[in-house]
Amino acid sequence: MVQFPKPYADLVARLRVPSGFLIVIVFAWLSQPTAGSLAVGLPISVLGLGLRAWAAGSLAKNRQLATGGPYAYTRNPLYVGTLLVATGLVIACRSLWLGVLFAAVFLLVYLPVIQLEEQHLRRLFPEYAAYAAQVPALFPRLRPLPQRNPNPFQVALYLTNKEYHAGVGLAAGMLFLLWKLLG
Repeated sequence: MVQFPKPYADLVARLRVPSGFLIVIVFAWLSQPTAGSLAVGLPISVLGLGLRAWAAGSLAKNRQLATGGPYAYTRNPLYVGTLLVATGLVIACRSLWLGVLFAAVFLLVYLPVIQLEEQHLRRLFPEYAAYAAQVPALFPRLRPLPQRNPNPFQVALYLTNKEYHAGVGLAAGMLFLLWKLLG
């Protein structure tokens, strides 16, 4: 993975949420959904949302290293889920430019943020290095890492991590696309 300079990674980490509002405006402007594009894109986005939910419900942030559940396949299931949600939305929108924008945001914003988070986890959990050596950052393993700590899904963690916000956001995006299709 490309190493980003820390000042740049810190900057994009701070700008990640505010820039999301700009992306919503571009999403609304460029989207040209059809019934077919919604039928293909929605299941992909829902799959990504499900992965994010599973990951959030298996993650006790800063208290325990998550190595079970989806973390037994990839170190960053929340970001893989985000990538699937975005892919589904791009397909549903039928906009090549939106796809280019989402790819650029993932490469220039999310990858540096992932690096910052990994640096934090290495400092917090001494066992992270061994885990990272066995589990890929993004592209999932075909078979899960054998687990000592299974990190079972817990609704309380899902709620604590406020993952339901992603569901609300996806629902709003899909309702907007449906409105645009029918309007």
